[in-house]
Amino acid sequence: MLQSGRLCLLLRLVKLSGQIDIDAPEYGGISSRVPSPPVSHRQLLDENGVYRCLDQIASEIHRAWPQEPKLALVGIYRRGVPFSESLATRLRAMGREVELGRIDITQYRDDLNSFTVLPRLEGSDIRFQLDDAVVILCDEVIYTARTCRAALEELLGFGRPRCVELAVLVDRVGRQMPFQANYVGISVELPPDERVNVCFSAVDGRDEVFVSSWDVKPS
Repeated sequence: MLQSGRLCLLLRLVKLSGQIDIDAPEYGGISSRVPSPPVSHRQLLDENGVYRCLDQIASEIHRAWPQEPKLALVGIYRRGVPFSESLATRLRAMGREVELGRIDITQYRDDLNSFTVLPRLEGSDIRFQLDDAVVILCDEVIYTARTCRAALEELLGFGRPRCVELAVLVDRVGRQMPFQANYVGISVELPPDERVNVCFSAVDGRDEVFVSSWDVKPS
């Protein structure tokens, strides 16, 4: 049963779920809608670079779990979802059977009290048996790892996986939680006033990773 505080929070989220905010930089600095890159943007990966990273990560997962019958990829909303779907497509092309799920971390964010407009509540979607499965959480960027902490808490509410790993397209230096990715496309170190933007053709019409400026909120 949900505690009264959690229930009140959930009701607030449902009531305001039609409103969209911009994600805080503590969660990687990724907005709900990636803007078209400004003229001065610095590209980290073009379309071919994104494809190479996806191919590399999928191959590493395949080698790490060659005979695993209960392999699942779970994408973290928002762009962890198209990321996980792209990896699943590659793994299935290798002859692997892969389950797909989605995780919404909204209820477990540790910065909800700082919002004047609450994030959209998408809802998690896991339609397979999680118990004893090998689950790979997928997110486009890991930075402070607060998203990972929230995602793991939400995931474990669905069952008891045998193993949970993490795959990211971009590993950004700056941990505030003790999480590290098992599968990484590229690693970057950036100043606090810059953010990583990840685009996937499924939601953005293009595949690209670039850096842009970010107005850091005072702590």
